[in-house]
Amino acid sequence: MPKRKNKNSDLQGLSQLLTDGSIGIIDLVEDLHKRIINPPFLPSTRVQSKLTNVIGHTYNGVRWGTRLLGNGIHKILSQLETVIDNSKTTNEREGLRSALNGIIGDYLEETDNSLAIKMQFRLDGQKIGLKRKINNKTRPNINGNILLMIHGSSMNDLQWTRNDHNHGIALATELNKIPIYLNYNSGRHISTNGKNLSELLEKLLVKWPVPIEEINIIAHSMGGLVARSAVHYGQESNQSWTKHLKKMIFLGTPHHGAPLEKAGNYLNVILENIPYAKPFARLGKIRSAGVTDLRYGNLVDEDWKDIDRFKIVGDNRQLIQLPKKVDCYAIAGIIGKQPKSVSNLLGDNLVTVKSALGQHKKSSKDLKFEKQNTWIAEETNHLDLLSSEVVFLKIKDWLST
Repeated sequence: MPKRKNKNSDLQGLSQLLTDGSIGIIDLVEDLHKRIINPPFLPSTRVQSKLTNVIGHTYNGVRWGTRLLGNGIHKILSQLETVIDNSKTTNEREGLRSALNGIIGDYLEETDNSLAIKMQFRLDGQKIGLKRKINNKTRPNINGNILLMIHGSSMNDLQWTRNDHNHGIALATELNKIPIYLNYNSGRHISTNGKNLSELLEKLLVKWPVPIEEINIIAHSMGGLVARSAVHYGQESNQSWTKHLKKMIFLGTPHHGAPLEKAGNYLNVILENIPYAKPFARLGKIRSAGVTDLRYGNLVDEDWKDIDRFKIVGDNRQLIQLPKKVDCYAIAGIIGKQPKSVSNLLGDNLVTVKSALGQHKKSSKDLKFEKQNTWIAEETNHLDLLSSEVVFLKIKDWLST
């Protein structure tokens, strides 16, 4: 099991998050209360104005008390930190933490919350330190054939193991490769994670104990967008690691966005335009930058900078094609048996077939995967892509050629 050390305990991070969340709820209730007293589109009386002022002072007091209580709990938990062993972790604990990062990871990072995940490579569940040369004495079978595994939104590196199967471990055993797993905060912007990953890969190239011969990437869901972003920024700055990249295999990656985020955006806009429902639109804006990037499949900073990510602005992404001189493959899952039936529209329940295969009605945005490099996995949902035997065999076949 991986170990990690934080300046603050997870309990402190949780107490900070609960305090912030409580204040957010207080703000929402206050806004709703004021709208009831002062109905939209109607003039206000002097009594209504006075009531509004009283309400404002009352809720400010409640906010102050909440912050005071939160600070007190935070200090108590900091004293308990020496008693509680925070270095121990479990799959369940890591799963909850990564899910939280997927939903509000950008907020956790902005508030310096200890629950925010720091991007790192892991090998056999242990962090790969890149401050000094990696010691290969404890790993006599280490080689220069890297298989980089990148998880999807709200997930972590440990969740590549599903139903007692792990694509990375199985492929490493059969193809003599070294599986390295990326763990990252999926709530950050995809382009931010892409640049971060590119920098880490450049460091890995220098710190790896033997010369790196080739790098192959297998990415699930959002992980594929992070990988494409990393390659874009790496090639743009002429980083050395990109010259070792040979193959990229995408599993259920929403290259052109995911329907659920598009639907969520429309719902948020509708709530914004209903007077009494407007306060609840704040709840829709809780979702992270990483989640809103999934609406169309943003890859670079220009796709989101100076844009209100909660407004409907259409697909204005920069044109980023698949990297040249890299063999790219895509697998789409469908929940049914027939690719040309309604299953094609539903895809794997999260990502449509066309989005997963990079197909777009505009030729300029179509990723143009070679036909023999695409494949549809029948009766396979989004998470089944991680454990399906037929998916594994297809990946193995592609990596073997």
